[in-house]
Amino acid sequence: MHLVTLTCPSCGEARRFQRPPCPDGHGDDCPDRACVDCGTALLIGFLAEQRTAPVATGYSSAAIAA
Repeated sequence: MHLVTLTCPSCGEARRFQRPPCPDGHGDDCPDRACVDCGTALLIGFLAEQRTAPVATGYSSAAIAA
């Protein structure tokens, strides 16, 4: 069993986390971890995709009149 120490958001301090069996077939590359004390699950190793906000192309006359 591969254990890593991470801060558990439920326990509020450093705890040991293990990699549970991966139902998605990731094997040793599975990003899931579970706190061995409380069971809180974490997803680690991925960065959120950067998205840009839509750019306004103009204003409607109703918005200007208000």
